Amino acid sequence: MPKTPQQISLSCERSPDISEVLQFDIPSDRTYRHLFLAQVMALLGTGLATVALGLLAFDLAGEGAAMVLGTVFTIKIVAYVAIAPVAGAFADRLPRRAFLVSLDLVRAGVALALPFVTEVWQVYILIILLQSASAAFTPAFQATIPDVLPEEARYTRALSLSRLAYDLENIVSPTLAALLLAVMSYNSLFLGTVVGFTASAFLVVSVLLPSPKASEPRGIYDRTTRGIRIYLATPRLRGLLALRR
Repeated sequence: MPKTPQQISLSCERSPDISEVLQFDIPSDRTYRHLFLAQVMALLGTGLATVALGLLAFDLAGEGAAMVLGTVFTIKIVAYVAIAPVAGAFADRLPRRAFLVSLDLVRAGVALALPFVTEVWQVYILIILLQSASAAFTPAFQATIPDVLPEEARYTRALSLSRLAYDLENIVSPTLAALLLAVMSYNSLFLGTVVGFTASAFLVVSVLLPSPKASEPRGIYDRTTRGIRIYLATPRLRGLLALRR
């Protein structure tokens, strides 16, 4: 079974150690391997899009690029705060594979449209679509992992591997973007984003995902707010939140 909030809080006090994360057999599990690779491809695509958006904002708004990017990141935060809890609440009621693939294709379509925008407001509309899809994808994807890896030890290590992927993406994506910009325009980076999300969709559709385990019926309010209530009720997690401020 997955860890309790108190157990998770203990493991969150340190970053995952690479040697620990790699010394287990999770990559040999075909379903999880494909899901992890899908996550990596989507992260790389998102990283390339972040760099390209900065250059696109400067191209469209010039000295107002900082305001455009500030609005873009505000949209991202609002989307995750408003949509992610609701998507997580309904994640076990939807056909997960079809849902995840559909969201990947929406994100790929948005990335494909971004090089053709001519006005700042068009960027905002597309970013709303992109971040809404990402905010729905993340909790649905995370809810799938404990069903794929029900053993607690393997599930915990999968979380560490996922965290490691996020951390490494912060280094790899800007480096890759810099190398690509040496030989192509920034608009071409959006094509890399399309490739990333499309590859993620193909990897998800290539495996059969287990059906969600039956759980006791709960109201929409309880399903939507349960995570944040558990978080705030756990002293160590509240401490981590304070440290991030």
